[in-house]
Amino acid sequence: MTPMGWEALRQWGQDVARIEPLAGGVANDVWSVRINGYLAVGRLGKRSDADLAWETDLLKYLDREGLTVPVPIPTTDGRLFADGMVVMTYVEGGPPKSEADWRRVADALRRVHRLTQRWPQRPGWRSSTDLLHADTGTKIDLKAMPSEGVARCRSAWAHLVGRQTCVVHGNPDSPANIRMTADRVALIDWDEAHVDVPDLDLVLPHNAAGLEEDAYDIAAQAWSAWAAAVCWEDEYAIKRLAEVRAV
Repeated sequence: MTPMGWEALRQWGQDVARIEPLAGGVANDVWSVRINGYLAVGRLGKRSDADLAWETDLLKYLDREGLTVPVPIPTTDGRLFADGMVVMTYVEGGPPKSEADWRRVADALRRVHRLTQRWPQRPGWRSSTDLLHADTGTKIDLKAMPSEGVARCRSAWAHLVGRQTCVVHGNPDSPANIRMTADRVALIDWDEAHVDVPDLDLVLPHNAAGLEEDAYDIAAQAWSAWAAAVCWEDEYAIKRLAEVRAV
């Protein structure tokens, strides 16, 4: 089948148009779009249908449970994605600016964690502790990393063995992934979400999640190891690996 690209947007109706590209689309092409007169967000990528079904089901569930997230907008025939494209509601708001703002973000993340403790793993993904024994999972390929770096990452992840798992957002420390107003916190860009140990989501500015010193250190080491592995070997990944202590 020939990839449709942005022509797939026509499956959301006749009154649709792309407006402008949005920041943050590394693995995907992300644009603001207008559908039937309303502002929305379109994301085009190469995820499998199983992967997109996992993400869209999660977002609908979190919305039903009262969290503010981008909600998938169905095609004219009721599908939540089509040909690698997802269209979602546009979420207004600004980034967190203060320690109090980040504490509100931590509260929102903990709600996600409580609500998803029995959620299945995203198809094709691995958790950090799975990678103690596996070499690959979605964008991670430990065989591409230097063996000494892999040993450091696995040493950091080993401290998470036996912990309760749940859905983690995967990149909540980026202010661009938060949309705040006076009365709510919205978490956007769930492209990196998967099932893992919740502490990976709680390495926030100002230690806003209030982790004890040892717990914060373990979480920070595990998060830096994950960030290095998931986008090896760009400049950001090399910087994150440098934060992971030698074995």
